Amino acid sequence: MRYAFWPGCVSRAGTPELYPAATAVAEKIGMELIELEQASCTGAGVLGERNEELVDTLNARNFALAEQMGLDTLLTICSTCQGVMSSVNYKLREKPDYLAKINESLAEEGLEYKGTVRVTHMMWAVVEELGLSNLKEMVVRPLNGLKIAPFYGCYILRPRYVLGMNEEHAHRDQYLEYIIEALGGEPIDYEGKLRCCGFPIMTINEANGLKMVSNHTLEAKDMGAHALVTPCPLCHLNLDEFQPKAAKSAGKPINMPVLHLPQMIGTALGFSVRDMGLQRHIVSTEPFIELSGMPRR
Repeated sequence: MRYAFWPGCVSRAGTPELYPAATAVAEKIGMELIELEQASCTGAGVLGERNEELVDTLNARNFALAEQMGLDTLLTICSTCQGVMSSVNYKLREKPDYLAKINESLAEEGLEYKGTVRVTHMMWAVVEELGLSNLKEMVVRPLNGLKIAPFYGCYILRPRYVLGMNEEHAHRDQYLEYIIEALGGEPIDYEGKLRCCGFPIMTINEANGLKMVSNHTLEAKDMGAHALVTPCPLCHLNLDEFQPKAAKSAGKPINMPVLHLPQMIGTALGFSVRDMGLQRHIVSTEPFIELSGMPRR
C-alpha cells in the first residue's frame, strides 16, 4: 500500500502528537507514505467561503504533485482535509472545462492535473485496503474491557455522494466502530457521534460551541465510555482543548480522554505512551492508559 501523503496543517501544529503517531502506525501496518512536502493547505473549508477558485487551484496543485510522483492515491489523516479535497476532486472531474481553466494557473509552475488521483483517509484505508481481519491479526494488546465512543466529525460524513457513501462505501459512517471492535474494544453508540464538534463556531459563538463540546463528551461519559476517538484533528483540538472550559460552563466535571485514531490503533499494536504522544493531551489520558496496560516508554 503506497500513498501520496498529506498530513494537513493541524497534525503538525495544533495537535503535533498526531503526525508521529500516524506515521509510526502506518509503517507498522504496511502503509508506505510518500509525503507531499511542497503541498499547500487545502483551505480547511474556510478559505472557500471567500475564494472558491483559489481553493480549487490549491487542491488541484496538490493532486498534480501526487500525479507527478506517479501516485494515484492521496491519503490524509485529517477529516477536514479529506472532505475539502474530495469535494474539489469531485468538482474537477465533473467539470472538465473548469479543470482546464485551473490547469492554466498550474501551468505557471509546470504542473497539470489530469484527474487521476483518488482521495482517501487513513480510517478508510485501514478498513478497505488493509482489511479488518489483517488489522485484527496485528493486535498484540487487545483493548479488552475498554468502552470507546466514536466521533466522526462533519467532513468525513458529508456530502455522502461526494464521499462515495451512496454506492460501494455505504458503511463508511460505521468504520470507527468496525476498527474499535477489530482492536478488541467495545464501541459506544450515542447520538453525538455523527454531529459537529462545534469547532466552526467557536470563535463567533463560544457559548454554543462549548455546549456542543460538553454535550458530546458528557453523553459519551454517561454511556460508560472510557475514551472518545476521532479521525479529525480539528475535532480533537476542540473536544480536548476546550473540554475544561466546557466542563466549567456546564457546571460539572467531564474528564473524557480524546484519542486520535492512530493513537487508539497504536495502543493495540503494542506502541508505548511516549510513542503515541498520549502524555501531550490537555485532558489526561491516564484512565485510558491504565486500563489499556500501555507501557510508558
